[in-house]
Amino acid sequence: MQCMPIALHQLPDDIDALKSLVADQLARNEQLTTENQRYKVQVLTLTEQLNLALARRYAASSEKLSPDQICLFDEAELDGEAVPDTDAEADDDEIMVAAHKRKQRGRKPIPAHLPRIDVIHELPESMRHCDHDGRLLTEIDEVISEQLDIIPAKIRVIRHIRKKYACDCGQCIKTAPLPAQPIPKSMASPGLLAHITVSKYQDALPLYRQETILQRIGVDLPRATLANWMIKAGHLVQPLINLMQERLLSYDILQMDETTVQVLKESGRRAQSKSYLWLQRGGPPEHPVVLYHYDPGRGAGVATRLLEGFKGYLQTDGYDGYNAVVASNHLTHVGCMAHARRRFHDAVKAQGRHKTRGKAHRGLTLIQKLYRVEKQARNLEPEKRHAHRQRHARPILDEMRAWLDQVLPQVPPTSATGKALYYLHNEWDKLIRYLDDGRLEIDNNAAENAIRPFVIGRKNWLFSDSVKGVTASANLYSLIETAKANGLEPYAYLRYLFTELPK
Repeated sequence: MQCMPIALHQLPDDIDALKSLVADQLARNEQLTTENQRYKVQVLTLTEQLNLALARRYAASSEKLSPDQICLFDEAELDGEAVPDTDAEADDDEIMVAAHKRKQRGRKPIPAHLPRIDVIHELPESMRHCDHDGRLLTEIDEVISEQLDIIPAKIRVIRHIRKKYACDCGQCIKTAPLPAQPIPKSMASPGLLAHITVSKYQDALPLYRQETILQRIGVDLPRATLANWMIKAGHLVQPLINLMQERLLSYDILQMDETTVQVLKESGRRAQSKSYLWLQRGGPPEHPVVLYHYDPGRGAGVATRLLEGFKGYLQTDGYDGYNAVVASNHLTHVGCMAHARRRFHDAVKAQGRHKTRGKAHRGLTLIQKLYRVEKQARNLEPEKRHAHRQRHARPILDEMRAWLDQVLPQVPPTSATGKALYYLHNEWDKLIRYLDDGRLEIDNNAAENAIRPFVIGRKNWLFSDSVKGVTASANLYSLIETAKANGLEPYAYLRYLFTELPK
């Protein structure tokens, strides 16, 4: 309803009538002020959403602040470095960077363990004479340079020739036994199985592309056969997975994460339904264990089942599906500072051209300070790491808490900055819990990094056909990621397993 202006001669002379008119105007003014504030919040939210969408599409994805942004808050430390061409041969020339000299990086040496083939380049006889007096030159040295070469994949046939022996009596015939095979009566050797497994689960190469690669080198193996081999290989390693699960739960620090997977043939569910792959990372630090688990759901019951018998620290993101098992098992819940950082990073992007000012940038700067403390303490023993955090990280967190209490009432909860601030506020106790034990991490990135190979692979193969297939995939991903976490080469590790487990 629009209010028409009132001329002075139209105002009533009665005082009570004037009071009533003023009261109506004040109420209307309050209503318009409230509506105006709501519209401002809507405009802010929509503007942030637009800026964030544009930033995600066109801007750099790194969560680090640029040096120019950091200096606005008087930060002296700069993380960025110019990266030279690592293939170019370079001398150790000194180059000037901010505040100090740094030696320019040259090409990394070729690993010494790789086999070498010597190719001798002789000086032609016509050039082996001195240009001045014609005398014959004498060999004094060699100049050696190295190149990397590659031998494309070759496939071979292993012929198992089993000797047969017989007695002249005609009743006794003995044949040498065939070694136990990973897949009985199959043409797949341990080496071929390991190669297909690593190609799919580490290199994200779908089976249909492996089929065409094998055809190119002269072998016709349908993808259905390859898929069947993967299912059987995943079943073969199940006893080892069970042992790894026991080792995982026996240690008192565990990280978890989860992501979606689509399974086409799942009983009682539509093919378009989302299922989940749960990841657990833990075990002794010297021998970490990484396990994937498939489940149709993401409910609290799954977390309870996976954590049966576990006691200690559980580190996750802000997903509340873990709260029930934390309470029932009396676990200590540790949060993920990377998730808080990500929200402030998005809020900075959402501010568009004003991103170097304001609360979002201040929050991100404080979190970056915490990560610099972690970088300094990375290689310390747990006790020293704990002490280092108490000395350097706790004052930053105290400053952050005081700042958070001050600015939280000033920001609309639905804005990008508001969401970041309220996440920080709601998760605060979990986020600072890493200060209690030097063995704990500031974030859940180790679990997120372990689940990333599956996410990358999912972009290529999109879905799993069956529950058996996704369960086998979870087992094989578990072995590869555990091997990598322990410094083992995945192909050699899997080849060894596929050779020894059948025995």
